[in-house]
Amino acid sequence: MSEPLKSGLSPWRDKVNGMLFVGLLAAAVVQLAAIPGIKTLGFSPLVVGIVCGMLYGNFLRGTMPADWGVGVNWTARRLLRIAVAFYGLNISIQQIAEVGLPGLIVSVGIVLSVLLVGTFIGTRVLKLDRDTAILTSAGSAICGAAAVLAFESTLKAAPHKSAVAVATVVLFGTISMFLYPLLYQLGWMDMDPRTFGIFLGGTIHEVAQVVGASSNIGPVTTEVATIVKMTRVALLVPLLIVLGVWLQRTASTGLTAGAAKPKLPIPWFAIFFLVFALINSADIIPASVLQTLRALDIFALTMAMTALGIETRFSQMRKAGPKVLALAFILFLMLSFGGYTLVKIAV
Repeated sequence: MSEPLKSGLSPWRDKVNGMLFVGLLAAAVVQLAAIPGIKTLGFSPLVVGIVCGMLYGNFLRGTMPADWGVGVNWTARRLLRIAVAFYGLNISIQQIAEVGLPGLIVSVGIVLSVLLVGTFIGTRVLKLDRDTAILTSAGSAICGAAAVLAFESTLKAAPHKSAVAVATVVLFGTISMFLYPLLYQLGWMDMDPRTFGIFLGGTIHEVAQVVGASSNIGPVTTEVATIVKMTRVALLVPLLIVLGVWLQRTASTGLTAGAAKPKLPIPWFAIFFLVFALINSADIIPASVLQTLRALDIFALTMAMTALGIETRFSQMRKAGPKVLALAFILFLMLSFGGYTLVKIAV
């Protein structure tokens, strides 16, 4: 093989090697997340993936050839978008219709209020940078780590900002998962099982955490909570489109005369997310195939989170300081008290 041809193949080889390396780590992560103790805590493979990736990236990165970094970066960026698009296969219009208007009101009200108030408090009161405030708010408002990944892709934020946001999801989502069922069983939350399911689905951060919390109550609660949670996930698409329009207008402000107006950053992966949700609603994919596609998608998302963790440095996370934690705590209180009030009004 000639020298120029070898040189041309080298970047591709490095990319593939980097992707395969992340894939092997992700495979180990999936096995780790399946351990009963970890699964009971509601830690999805996505969350375990970013934690393991961060540990590797900060303490063992020297064991990976530096040239493979291009494959790690591709996994954290490109594969991420593909995986988020296929996540639409978890949602159907029929599911959203099942919980009716109360579930929809709670989902929309919580998502919009937490996202807007969180961004405002984060940037104006706590003086956080825009991306960190939005990512932290999105993780609390919509669907935890998956929302952080989707928003990170549109914002083109630095990896450590996403890692910080995911860390808040892990902390306060886990607290919610154990606290809410305990308060309910103690009789401190005046709700029937179905209404409590709407509350859980509307206020807990991660899908896995919602399932973990609701399964402690009963099948009715679990079904309703999961559907309401997936309704929040469905709101990801319009919100990403609105974010793209807002980013374009923000970038256009202050342009010098005659300067080219920036293009609208259309999140195509979000459009395909909606397309796959409609395909799932049409019920044309055989159940066995659908189950396989969902499992592959979770694995792809786990790869993206693991790669994101590898690219994150603890030193960068420390710069965020206690302000991010303060914002996440404020949003936790909003979800708890605001969510409870909204559910009591809407149901």
